[in-house]
Order: sequence, then structure tokens, then C-alpha cells
Amino acid sequence: MSYEKEISRRRTFAIISHPDAGKTTLTEKLLLFGGAIQVAGAVKSNKIKKHATSDFMEIERQRGISVATSVMSFEYKDALINLLDTPGHKDFAEDTYRTLTAVDSVILVIDSVNGVEEQTRKLMEVCRMRDTPVIVFINKLDRDGKYPFDLLDEIEKELNISLHPLSWPINMGREFKGVYNLYDKSLQLFTPSQKATEDNTVPITDIHDALLSEKVGQRDAKQLREDVELLEGVYGELDTSAYLQAKVAPVFFGSAVNNFGVKELLDTFIRIAPEPQGRDTDKRHVEPNEDKFTGFIFKIHANLDPRHRDRIAFLRVCSGKFGRNVFYHHTRLDKDVRFSNPYSFLAREKDVIEEAYPGDVIGLFDTGNFKIGDTLTQGEQLQFTGIPTFSPELFKELVNKDPMKTKQLEKGIMQLTDEGVAQLFTQHGGIRKIIGCVGDLQFEVIQYRLLQEYGASCAFVPLAFYKACWITGDKKAIDDFVRFKQGNVMEDKDGNLVYLAQSEWFLNTERKNNPGIEFHFTSEFKTAMEK
Repeated sequence: MSYEKEISRRRTFAIISHPDAGKTTLTEKLLLFGGAIQVAGAVKSNKIKKHATSDFMEIERQRGISVATSVMSFEYKDALINLLDTPGHKDFAEDTYRTLTAVDSVILVIDSVNGVEEQTRKLMEVCRMRDTPVIVFINKLDRDGKYPFDLLDEIEKELNISLHPLSWPINMGREFKGVYNLYDKSLQLFTPSQKATEDNTVPITDIHDALLSEKVGQRDAKQLREDVELLEGVYGELDTSAYLQAKVAPVFFGSAVNNFGVKELLDTFIRIAPEPQGRDTDKRHVEPNEDKFTGFIFKIHANLDPRHRDRIAFLRVCSGKFGRNVFYHHTRLDKDVRFSNPYSFLAREKDVIEEAYPGDVIGLFDTGNFKIGDTLTQGEQLQFTGIPTFSPELFKELVNKDPMKTKQLEKGIMQLTDEGVAQLFTQHGGIRKIIGCVGDLQFEVIQYRLLQEYGASCAFVPLAFYKACWITGDKKAIDDFVRFKQGNVMEDKDGNLVYLAQSEWFLNTERKNNPGIEFHFTSEFKTAMEK
């Protein structure tokens, strides 16, 4: 297959949602259709031994939530799909934000019962910042939820995006009978708790066909015809270019847990979703069809397999062809590296690959060379941009509860903070360690993983800091500031100075009193300084 065809058949996307909207369940069902798995896992039930494929960490299985992005690749029809299942919980939003830099489009899952929720709004803001094309999947139609037209109005108003329904439900809750596909004029009949197959798809070229009444009943057929007439009058044909420009979001209805409405979503997705897109660097814009390889690290995960203490860096291929055992240039370290066992993923399952193309997400075995945002090229000195580290909102001091395991604790906290789930700030030559997180649950995950994966026992002491700001500017001004504010100035893992402000008032006061110093809320300032 030619290089151009390999690129054009790839679709790389993330599934995002508020917690419990059914995101991980939808992921399972997409994998079922792709033939990647044979049995869907129960995300929450402790009675069922088979757990969700994408929840591969032990704490995820225990808590029934996703706390790290999972990467899964599978083939469906002629397309190669790279699917990234992200954490829904707000405490792990930073992992999700970074994942969105590695995808070309998004499927946003909304609970039909709860409608638009807090995390849904935040995630949509990130998609809008990057003009990421979005498809909306309204889930849990098997429950009594909000009226479909009301849901569309709520989503448009709350998320500030134009919608275009491509499927429409026939009733909901106990009366739910199926979904009519507006895109290819077919009816999917609802069969609870079974894998949806071609057997319960009824092609209906004319919605006035008597077959519709025969299948769903006279009353519901009449209601569906009225709804479809209204929808076609209001929305007309889908403008695919508007979707690709992130101006319009196609909408599908279904029930992921019952495997329903998922096939319509997947079939339409591979037809209209964008092929691998170009990316900006500090030097130029990189297009996927360029000859030479480029890619960037957007996620690092230590101990994917606890038995082997492995550390995997997840790389998005941006251009050219990646090859096994080929030397590539690590631009930050300015050295050449090669990889004998690059992986493709089905969550924790790994397969060694010989090559990868733009749009692919691959795993690289890492001995400590990589940080999030690192760039690999075929010799060119450039750095991909737009992969920031954000200022944390909660701060706690790390306390070692077992001095005999100091080395294990040091190694563990270094590796876990490399993953980007938290930030490490040190003081007094690294003796005092402060962890900064977006949410409280992250501290629980770090404590659990330090004990389970490194055998290190620790405690966290809360600190009353408001925000962490990276500081740059005039050397003398910086030196004076550090001398007067010793208790509040730390170093991050890269040796950059960070000011921990006690409150918004203190921060504003310091900014006013120190005009020679700049206070930065994301790590993007590093890229700006290097230009």
C-alpha cells in the first residue's frame, strides 16, 4: 500500500466526557465492532471478573474510573483507527488536555439523563481552542432522560456549538425501540444486551414505507416521520467541511451499554472524520505527507507492566514513516536514539511493530530520556508546540514514612511526575519535595502507586499555596526576588524557578512590585524563550 493511502486510511481520535457518561463503555463497544476484543468488560461491577479493556491500572479497576489515557489501535473495514480513551474525572483533566494535542478529532459522550455537565464544558473549551472537529454521542437512551429536542437545545446553548443530528431515537427508556439513521436512511431496531448486528438493521429508502409501521408500530412510525421531516427542514444535508472546521458537530443517539447506535456512529465516523492533520512547531508547520519522520511525546507511563518495571513513552507520528531500529534525533537532548521494540497498543496488550505512519500512536521503551513534549525528527532541529504543563491548584508536601525505602521513593516520585499526572517542586537541594496537582484524587493515585509499584510508603501534608508560577526575567531582579522570598521559591524538575503564591492578592502584589520579572501560568514560556 502506498504511503499516501496509508495516511488517508488512518483516523486518530479521543473519546471525552464528564465522568460516568459512558465513555469507557463506548470505547469497549467500538473495539467489539473492530474485532479487537470478543467480550466487553464491565466497567464497575465487582461481580464480573472481566474488566474494561481500557482500564488497565489496578486502581482503575478498584474505583471503576479511568485515571490515565489508554491507547488502542484496531482496523475497521478499510480504516485503521487509533482510539484514545481519556479520564473523565476532573482531577485528571491535564492528562486529557495533553491527549487532545495528539488526536485529529473527538467523540464527546453526553448522558441523556444528565445532559451537559461541568467537565463537558471544560473539555469543549479545549477542543474549541484547537479547532478540533467534534462528533456528539448522546448515550443511555435505554433510560428515561431528557427529550431529544430539548437535549439538542441544551447542548447548543451550553457548549456554544451548532449541532447536526445524523440519527434520531424512537422513544427512550422502557419505550425505546430503535434509532433511525438520517445519514444513510436505515432503521436500527433495539435489542437489549445483545451485540448489534446486520440482522436488526432494516434499510428504509422511503420513511413513508409501510415497513416502518410494521416494525415500530403505527403511533411511533407517525411520530418518527414528523420528527424527521422537522429535522430535515431545519438542518438539511450535513456540510462535512463545516464539521472539519469545527463549526458543526454531528450528533448520534444510542445506548453504549446495549451496544446500540454505536455502529451508525462508527460507520459515519470513518467516512467523515479527518485524516491525520499537520502540526505547528517552533520553526514551521509540519504536514503529514512530508518524506522525513517527525513525532512528539504526549504521554509517559511507568510500570505499564509492573512485573517488568517498564516505562513507555507514547509518541504521535506527525510526518514521514517511523521504522524499527532506525536512528532518530532527540531535539531537546541533541542526540540520536533508536528503538528495537516499538509497540502498538490495545490498552495493556502490546505488539511490536516494524513501521508506523502519520496519525499512529506508538509506544517507545524509555530509559529516562523522554519528557512530555519531546520531539523526535530525522535530523531537523525543531520542537512541536502546544503541549503545555499547567499551573497546579493543590499543593502537598511529600513525607517519607519509611526511611529504609528512600531510594524507592525518590525513583518512584521522579517517574510518576514524569508522566505528567502531577508536578514536583523541590527546595533546599531537593530535600524538601512538594507535589502540585489539579485535583485531590491524584494524590491518592500517587500514594497508591508508590506503595504498589515501588514499595515506598508516604504521606502528604497539605500546604496553603494558591498557584505555582514559573518566573523569568532580569537576572538581578530574579536573584533579589529569590533572596527575599526563599520560603516560596522552588525548582521544577528541569531546574526552572517557580514561585508558589499564598493567595491571589500575594501574586498580584509581587507582579506589581517586580516589573522586571514575568510570572507564567503554563510551561509554554520555555518554547517562547528558545525561539
